[in-house]
Amino acid sequence: MPVDRMEQIISVFGSFDRNIHIVETELSVKVTDREAELHITGEAENVILAEKTIQGLLSLAARGENIDEQNVRYIIKLVREGAESKIDKIAGDVICITSKGKPVKAKTVGQKEYVDAIMKNTITLGIGPAGTGKTYLAVAAAVASFRNKEVNRIILTRPAVEAGERLGFLPGDLQSKVDPYLRPLYDALFDMLGTETYNKYLERGNIEVAPLAYMRGRTLDDSFIILDEAQNTSREQMKMFLTRIGFGSKVVITGDVTQIDLPGDKQSGLKEAMRVLKNINDIKICRLSGEDVVRHVLVQKIIEAYEEHDKKLPKPTPHTPSSGKAPQRAYKRKSNEA
Repeated sequence: MPVDRMEQIISVFGSFDRNIHIVETELSVKVTDREAELHITGEAENVILAEKTIQGLLSLAARGENIDEQNVRYIIKLVREGAESKIDKIAGDVICITSKGKPVKAKTVGQKEYVDAIMKNTITLGIGPAGTGKTYLAVAAAVASFRNKEVNRIILTRPAVEAGERLGFLPGDLQSKVDPYLRPLYDALFDMLGTETYNKYLERGNIEVAPLAYMRGRTLDDSFIILDEAQNTSREQMKMFLTRIGFGSKVVITGDVTQIDLPGDKQSGLKEAMRVLKNINDIKICRLSGEDVVRHVLVQKIIEAYEEHDKKLPKPTPHTPSSGKAPQRAYKRKSNEA
């Protein structure tokens, strides 16, 4: 297998040949580099898979992509599924440059489709498990739109609902009570803008980070609005939020329908919105999966393990709505006979 440029081989092999060891282990082959040629040995079928995998990694390297463990495992998965033609979609355009000069790009096919949907539609719903980049990519797109003067401000919001906690139990004033719920949004903004620039825009009103309840009664024009953790909105909250949209605005709604922290008697506004909005033009619903997880490889394995576990669970019986009347109880009449 000839290779044109030595720097591409170095990138694909990785530090201490870490990347190529993953290919060898996963596909049961042996890869050696001899005089600008890669030699792959093993069973014929595995050699073909390894060659396609390395070709895919080399194409990413040729386009300036940094090859890491996540890239390698994802390419192997695509090749095993016969979907190596999708590799060209991974190395997309740079969405945004972080405050440290790092380019933000989609790393999987699902992420690329999600980013494309954000750019093309007024409202995008990003549904998927933890680690798929739903919030981070949405914030990157928001910062890019703001820098390009396509919008005048960025508004980030999420419902203040978490498992087992209520705002009243947290110390401090209202701002310190809601800050823990908004921390993931702060972190993404700090990464994109840097703390100093973030604070400058915050003071000017160009950036707003607030609980969802603060959105009531407002009309949001020329804004990029992100509703995070939307699975924890009620149907009333979701309808309220969707009707805040003004002219020149773009909306991204993110959530994970497998992690709903609402009380059992409340319906998730996100799940209802997915049904209600699915056939409306200019609204796109993107479903990300465990394949799109870009965190530690264990996160993907944990998600897959839970999915397999959930498939084995018995399906819940349909819930019969209560009539609202107090339950009637039958009492046995006490006999007067001796």
